[in-house]
Amino acid sequence: MQKIQQGDVILMAATIPVAAKPSSGLVLAEGETTGHAHRVTRGQAKMLRDGERIFLRVLSGDATVTHEEHGPITLPRGDYEVKRVREYDHFAEAARVIMD
Repeated sequence: MQKIQQGDVILMAATIPVAAKPSSGLVLAEGETTGHAHRVTRGQAKMLRDGERIFLRVLSGDATVTHEEHGPITLPRGDYEVKRVREYDHFAEAARVIMD
């Protein structure tokens, strides 16, 4: 399984569910406090959602994802699920999403 990470965002090769609906924009994730975002800035792609799950379909030969605090990444054509890195706080017995 192909897995590519940029900061707190992980893109994993996936099969997009038939029920997934198109979503506007190409921002994969936004920062909680900085306003920085992981976004597709080059290439053709579209985002889809199935409930809370987010998917990215790269339509061109490849696409570039950029973020103000990380180096750009290049995704080859294909389908990906967009996930966020999570950490577990053993003292609070809770998991939380990491945000840049």
